[in-house]
Amino acid sequence: MTISDAVDVFREGIFVAMRLSAPVLLMCMVIGVVVAILQAVTQIHEQAIGFIMKLIVVVLFIILGGSWMMRSLQDYTISLFQLMM
Repeated sequence: MTISDAVDVFREGIFVAMRLSAPVLLMCMVIGVVVAILQAVTQIHEQAIGFIMKLIVVVLFIILGGSWMMRSLQDYTISLFQLMM
């Protein structure tokens, strides 16, 4: 394995991690902004509301998108093992 192959493996690993975490992080950001706007409008400043909403969104995404996430990780792992052989 050359240095360029190692760099490609690390680059692909970082890309996979970003691809898997980006949808969850973006949804959490959107929910955070929506909850902050609703709290500002209603003047209810309870921190648990935002946390619970984000937790629900993350759990729902993992339930709905978990198979896609696992398939992506499996593909990356299989490609790593193929490089070893």
